[in-house]
Amino acid sequence: MNLIDASSAKVFTMHEAIFTGLASPSRGSQENSAWIVELSSNKPGAIHELTREEIFICLAGTATVRMGEEHRDLSAGACLIVPAHTQFSLSKTSEENFRAVAILPVGAEAILENGQTFVPPWTL
Repeated sequence: MNLIDASSAKVFTMHEAIFTGLASPSRGSQENSAWIVELSSNKPGAIHELTREEIFICLAGTATVRMGEEHRDLSAGACLIVPAHTQFSLSKTSEENFRAVAILPVGAEAILENGQTFVPPWTL
């Protein structure tokens, strides 16, 4: 059994977001990575896509999800499923910070709007 205590979780910051790594191969997961993403800034989120499906489960706050011309609100208790190779962004729209659990298969890569690719370090 692998139990990751919140106090020992590694924290990363990128594009005005805080990522708290939970499950990943370096922490004992074989197939999926999971983390908490927190948005505290009201700046627009970075447009990006992933090479695998990504799932968000909102814990607190509200964010606008932008996928192409479609804009939807994601708030506490809601689940967002982003298909692979779909450009999207998340932008906080509530006074309280937006917090969500995100889940992504191991080995997935992020692709920024400018074409830069990388493996998110919180998934390793």
